[in-house]
Amino acid sequence: MDQSLKRALGPFNLTTLGIGAVIGAGIFVLTGRAAAQYAGPAIVLSFVLAGIACAFAGLCYAEFAAMIPISGSAYTYGYATLGELTAWIIGWDLILEYLFAASTVAVGWSEYAVSILKDIGIVIPAAFTSAPYNHVTPPDAGWNIWRLFTEGWTNTGAVLNVPAMVIVGLITLLLVLGIKESATVNNIVVAIKVAVVLLFIGVGAAYINMENWKPFVPPELAPGHFGWSGVLRGAGVIFFAYIGFDAVSTAAQESRKPQRDMPIGILGSLAVCTVLYIAVSLVLTGIINYTALDVKAPIAAAIDSLGQSVAWLRPIIKIGAIAGLSSVILVMMLGQPRIFYAMSKDGLLPPAFASVHPKFRTPWFATILTGAFAMLVAGLFPIGLLGELVSIGTLLAFAIVCAGVFVLRFTDPHTHRPFRTPLFWLVCPLGVFFCTWLMYGLPPDTWARLIIWMAIGLLIYFSYGRRHSKVQQQANQTQAP
Repeated sequence: MDQSLKRALGPFNLTTLGIGAVIGAGIFVLTGRAAAQYAGPAIVLSFVLAGIACAFAGLCYAEFAAMIPISGSAYTYGYATLGELTAWIIGWDLILEYLFAASTVAVGWSEYAVSILKDIGIVIPAAFTSAPYNHVTPPDAGWNIWRLFTEGWTNTGAVLNVPAMVIVGLITLLLVLGIKESATVNNIVVAIKVAVVLLFIGVGAAYINMENWKPFVPPELAPGHFGWSGVLRGAGVIFFAYIGFDAVSTAAQESRKPQRDMPIGILGSLAVCTVLYIAVSLVLTGIINYTALDVKAPIAAAIDSLGQSVAWLRPIIKIGAIAGLSSVILVMMLGQPRIFYAMSKDGLLPPAFASVHPKFRTPWFATILTGAFAMLVAGLFPIGLLGELVSIGTLLAFAIVCAGVFVLRFTDPHTHRPFRTPLFWLVCPLGVFFCTWLMYGLPPDTWARLIIWMAIGLLIYFSYGRRHSKVQQQANQTQAP
């Protein structure tokens, strides 16, 4: 049986794949929360900081993706440069990134879907539209692990976030059916949401009140809350919004000409999205005071604040948000099974994870497993908790990729590189620096969850992955008499 993936994607598909993942929760959900809680109008600077870190990481990703054009993203690159254990750490980290990202965005999707259904007279009971618990980190917990995990939880009275679970289920089905079909749907959805974002920027710019930008950097209330430390914390939180460009690299094995097309897809999508994020955050904080943006649908709240003169824009914004968030979920859930596929091919996960459907040529088992877990997480956990966890996992993966490119230039300088990271001796270290700096700005409870997640991953690696690894089996055969 043919266990290879179908090559059906060109540069346009790959670029829209990246835009599909990047333009979503960052604009439609997290921008307002980060402005209201951390950075104020200076959330614009947070996006600039996060964009700089992404630019360095994107250049490194482009070199790797062109040089090693197979599924697996940063996991594969780590395997080729830094060894199996480091590759496992990256792969396990990417599970945290993609799987939890899909769940996070599904929660945001649910808010807009419930709102638009309410507008047309369909009301879903509140008990089935949000997580059963909310979490706020105790401000004085510090690094007390017990307090970080046991305190700050409140019962919301809800049962499950059913709309979030439904959209994950539907997208899982689409991804099982085929990569070409998924890419076609994504192209349509990307066109809709980019048009809506541009419409918001164009209309909103006429209503900017510059008084809302004063003070541009609000005085610091506590470490990480406003002031320059808040700008840094905001950059770490909204970094989640940028993770889409690296999802392009997970589709390398389904690209028709990966050496040429992967850099175009990665860098093109990153450039487009950075400009849109900066423009939207300027308009958003200009038409409504940042203190009013700590809501589940900040762009909708900004439009509502303008009164009846732009009432026609409200349903369009909501439709655009639903389209935008749908494509993010699709790309995140497309990426995760392909990382499982690559890890299974290397023997680090059971063979079932590399199982390809005989008709659709997609990693069906890994896709269904990813979808089932993402549905569970989306139904049970609040968006803030998930978003910060995804950000720290993404930043760690990006830092390791930048380090990998730097190491490989010295250990294997003669390998053919269709795309070469310019000024690698500067770009790679700066990529590592910016990513770790943004990680530093995230709260202790997020670090604690990352450490526990990694500990679980290492336990799995040493109990299963290392014993079944193809590299280890070949080494044992070589050493055998």
